Amino acid sequence: MYPLVFILLVGILNHDKSVFNYAFILTLVGTFFAIYHNFIHFGIIPEEASPCVMGVPCSTKYIEWLGFITIPLLSFIAFLLILISLIIFKRTTK
Repeated sequence: MYPLVFILLVGILNHDKSVFNYAFILTLVGTFFAIYHNFIHFGIIPEEASPCVMGVPCSTKYIEWLGFITIPLLSFIAFLLILISLIIFKRTTK
């Protein structure tokens, strides 16, 4: 998600319409990882199947607001909002 800040900033400042191509790919990859991490948190994918079992496991919930809002859920929502914004941007700039 962090590279998206710089990519989108440069695209906005330069009025570059091709920024969609770069940001869209990173957003799709980030959305995939956020979905995967949510599957681990909700128990759909067992912890033994996750690649990060050494050290701090991926299933550790550092925050859990209202019983279901976790950091991976927040990242999924952020990536989804960026994805929707990019699609709206692409449709309005045709």
